[in-house]
Amino acid sequence: MTHPAIASEKINNVLCVTVDDGRANAFSVSLLEALGEELAKAEADADIRSVVLSGNTKAFFAGFDLDVINSGDPKAITGLVSAGGSFIRQVYGASLPVVAASTGHAVAAGALLLLGCDYRVGVDGPVKIGLNEVAISLTLPEWALVIARDRLSKRYLQVSVANAKIFDGAGAVDAGFLDEVTSSDQVTARAVEVAQGFAEQLDARAYASTVHALRGDVLSQMDSAVLADRAAVGI
Repeated sequence: MTHPAIASEKINNVLCVTVDDGRANAFSVSLLEALGEELAKAEADADIRSVVLSGNTKAFFAGFDLDVINSGDPKAITGLVSAGGSFIRQVYGASLPVVAASTGHAVAAGALLLLGCDYRVGVDGPVKIGLNEVAISLTLPEWALVIARDRLSKRYLQVSVANAKIFDGAGAVDAGFLDEVTSSDQVTARAVEVAQGFAEQLDARAYASTVHALRGDVLSQMDSAVLADRAAVGI
């Protein structure tokens, strides 16, 4: 499946996947499925040893498409949200390292995708990063709570999830959404540098088996939560 917002480029043994829909990179089912296919192809290619996910200059990724979220259609809403959960779970359980180039804002599902990536490089500046669901009258699904508990700093878990606190770049490092920040024009280059380091330094089989051992319980909980959400609306 191809998607008009997705462009991919192989740099040595790193696959760089860039998403730019000309707006804020909101997630649709088609975008999530296309990204999932890109990642699956990378995992199946022995020449690719790591992946970089990058957004546009405005946003890494925004949340889910609000036209769907506000549609009042339970099946459409759950279909979209569960597709997001499945993709973020795929990223977190990937057999090769995934590095985020958080080129701008990352809110709601965009922030959750940051939690699914091995390493996250963001903008050192007034970007908005965080889980704003409670502030916009939404409740985070169980799969999102599972990964938030696993990746966010315990000192920031309550204010991030229950109080919908939004962070700038430096604050997002403290909270656990990012690992480092740099100037906006260097985010993608730094992410590629990190990914190349992983590709060169990490043994592929040992990485995959360690991810399975380290994250297996969390991945299983995410799978169960996504399946339960879909079953609740008959999809």
